[in-house]
Amino acid sequence: MTVMPPTGTLIPADAPFSAQQESWLAGFIAGIAAAGRQDSTGTDAPAATIDVLIGTQTGNAELVADDIVAGARARGLGGRATALDDVTPEALAAMSHVIVVTSTYGEGEMPDNAGLFWEALQSDTSPRLEGVRYSVLGLGDRGYDDFCQAAKLIDTRLEQLGATRLHERVDCDVDFEEPAGQWTTAVLDLVAAETGAKCTGAAEAPKKPRSQWNRRTPYRSRLTTNRLLSAPHSAKEIRHYEFDLGDSGITYEAGDALAVVPLNDPALVGELLTHLGASGDDEAAEALRTEREIRIPSKELIADLVERAPASELASVVAHGDRSDLDSWLWGRDLLDLLRDAGSKAPSLAELLPFLRPLQARQYSISSSPLAHPGSIHLTVASVRYDRYEGVASTYLADRVGADSTVGIHLQPNASFSVPADDDSPVIMIGPGTGIAPFRGFLHERAARGASGRNWLFFGDQHRETDFVYEDELAELQKRGVLTELDLAFSRDQAEKIYVQTRMRERSRELYAWLEEGAHFYVCGDASRMAKDVETALLGIIAEQRGRGEDDAAEYLADLRRAKRYVRDVY
Repeated sequence: MTVMPPTGTLIPADAPFSAQQESWLAGFIAGIAAAGRQDSTGTDAPAATIDVLIGTQTGNAELVADDIVAGARARGLGGRATALDDVTPEALAAMSHVIVVTSTYGEGEMPDNAGLFWEALQSDTSPRLEGVRYSVLGLGDRGYDDFCQAAKLIDTRLEQLGATRLHERVDCDVDFEEPAGQWTTAVLDLVAAETGAKCTGAAEAPKKPRSQWNRRTPYRSRLTTNRLLSAPHSAKEIRHYEFDLGDSGITYEAGDALAVVPLNDPALVGELLTHLGASGDDEAAEALRTEREIRIPSKELIADLVERAPASELASVVAHGDRSDLDSWLWGRDLLDLLRDAGSKAPSLAELLPFLRPLQARQYSISSSPLAHPGSIHLTVASVRYDRYEGVASTYLADRVGADSTVGIHLQPNASFSVPADDDSPVIMIGPGTGIAPFRGFLHERAARGASGRNWLFFGDQHRETDFVYEDELAELQKRGVLTELDLAFSRDQAEKIYVQTRMRERSRELYAWLEEGAHFYVCGDASRMAKDVETALLGIIAEQRGRGEDDAAEYLADLRRAKRYVRDVY
């Protein structure tokens, strides 16, 4: 006999569902029940419910999803937003109208909260979706080869499984707000017309009040602290910054990111203008200073220069057709270098401007806690310097923001990367180099909250003598009992290089025991190598400690992802 749970969810207690699946099903059933109750009282039920499925790395897709849900409800439609990884293919097959909003991470990969969904959707056992009507919105950056690749893959796969496309996919560049808004209006109007929905006339407010400060209208903050953390003879230059929030009303949580709006180096702008034979006092010159990206050449500019100067060194590299060769050649070169390479065939300033991308804010993980550092936001930033090539924002902060000047900033919330709500939960943090930034904030946050959960940090860099940033702070946190375990990996202090993943493997038994006790596992830092190496090490540790093979370890890690206990902030 089937035993029914006392919760009233109608899901049998012995049903083979994960906690995440049961939660989704319970909400789905409750929604049906609520709709039935509305009908019985004479109130109009939604003509259709739109499921907005989100794939996000930095939170922009969540903002768009909030707008879609609000717009749906204003049109008499139901709307609910769910992370892609919280949806199984079977649950997807039961939906009628689906909108996918997703960014792309790394080299055309799914964002962290969409990987499990994509893996399941690709499976040969994924159900057919003939009853699903859908549309996809991609958020990305045209500067990357795999622009909006995650959106393209999902769009194609849904079609392959028999779903019907409501509206053509739109792929948005970094200035996504306007095209995303137009696409949202078109899709929602289409669904409302098809279903006969009755407009309610009022959209509900977003789940979270939005700050008046954003990419278009940043807050001008006073930089109160600019302190060198690394030793003067280090191979790196790592700095600690503190921004005064003043009367901005900006509120943040440990784990969020801060976007810094830079200005281009006046010296480089001057060199460009001189090379182009242009005046420094006209509108085009001002655009070079404040509005256009002049360090990293766009793909469109590269193509134009190759066409203009087919005998140039750049044209020769491009002709080989190897993207990695082109990336290597471009490393350490900026716009001025490419113009010089083109020689007399280089474009004029007026011809050049349309090929220059907008100057974008740079995002950095916040390294402070609002409880421990009220009224300010701290950042931990490595200054990028390579011969005459310099990072735009990192050297802007390090060299060109004076004591009496201000910096444009705005918050970039990261709801998926935050301190556990349960103060008793253990926390494991992997943060080499500047990846320590959010974990400094986590530790101060947990200390301020009086959290009883244990905290374990893995940190490393090249040399202990020159690169052990926040050493005194970490020692104090250990002394106070906030930092329970600290494992250090300074790769070049011995003949054999040692990294954080080396230390993880050395303590595999204890690390797995923490996971079994409910620990949350966080990773912050380099995506191209470190994060992948850490995940490989983690999978190996799980497989070794459980003794059930690689497939079991992969499923164990997938369960951690579903439970939001394995999360990453990588770049």
